[in-house]
Amino acid sequence: MRIAQVAPIALPVPPKKYGGVERGVWYLTEELVAQGHEVTLFASSDSSTKARLISPCAHVSGPERRFFETILLGMLVRHSSEFDAINFHTMNDLHLPLTRLLKTRNITTTHLTWSDPLLKPLLEEFSDVPAVSMSDSQRKLMPPLNWIGTVYYGLPPALYTLQESPGRYLAYLGMISPEKGADQAIEIARRAGMKLIIAGAPRTRDQQEWFDIVIKPHCRDSFVEYVGEIGDKEKQDLLGNAYAFLFPTNLEEAFGQVMLESMACGTPVIAYRKGAVPEVIDEGDTGFVVEDVAGAVDAIDRVASIDRVRCREVFEKRFSVSRMVQDYLKLYGGRSEVAVQP
Repeated sequence: MRIAQVAPIALPVPPKKYGGVERGVWYLTEELVAQGHEVTLFASSDSSTKARLISPCAHVSGPERRFFETILLGMLVRHSSEFDAINFHTMNDLHLPLTRLLKTRNITTTHLTWSDPLLKPLLEEFSDVPAVSMSDSQRKLMPPLNWIGTVYYGLPPALYTLQESPGRYLAYLGMISPEKGADQAIEIARRAGMKLIIAGAPRTRDQQEWFDIVIKPHCRDSFVEYVGEIGDKEKQDLLGNAYAFLFPTNLEEAFGQVMLESMACGTPVIAYRKGAVPEVIDEGDTGFVVEDVAGAVDAIDRVASIDRVRCREVFEKRFSVSRMVQDYLKLYGGRSEVAVQP
């Protein structure tokens, strides 16, 4: 097939460190190329891909981003007749009017949960746009859309390796913000009497202030170590050697890619019952889904019952990039309401 992938331009594809959407687009694009499809990636010019790359500029995240994304969409329109399918991964509403004008089959992957009441008139107007959810739970928080399928994230199996013998610390990896729950992870580790290693970084001024006031003082404690933002190699070490990975998010996560990264290393996940978490974690098999700090502490006592080899097996079966690609190919070919694999 001849396929176009349209990414945001706030970060390169793949991003250097943080950037779940752009990383997911990269995995999808590279696997489609590996399987012999003719793929064009519309993204920032500093992206790295085996696909054909079309771009108006290097990545830009300031107010001018919308200007350059408009140019990007103009480039897409000019080339649209070259494709059998177009997959939008944009993080805003800019492309929505185009979906009605393009003669090429197109779908929009909703990487965010658009639950703001102010968006209701917008989503009602474009409720006919073929949309793909990252999880079934994501749909419950959004107005009715023309859902044609749910496709879970997938990772290349070789990206991380199984670590059968864990260390004696807990790990937290993610954005440092009140919603993501780094403070909850600290309290869980404190009650469990275990060391916690925190990786990630604040993104905004408000998040930096919250980090300085709420998180940073704990980094002087002997049981909390903060290592900042890390890349894939460091993730392997952090997650693979962890006794368990903590995901105490307070957000209704559309997915949560970091849970897959942990499972790929064989490390059980302990996560709050939010958003897609119950769809990703198999209770007692790859981790535990809990309600609060007390539940997470209790789950730590049960982690030894989980087989780390089994965690890796479940990852390979349910969350490989090849499975993700096969699900998308069905949608590109016109099959609607593709369901995720159990």
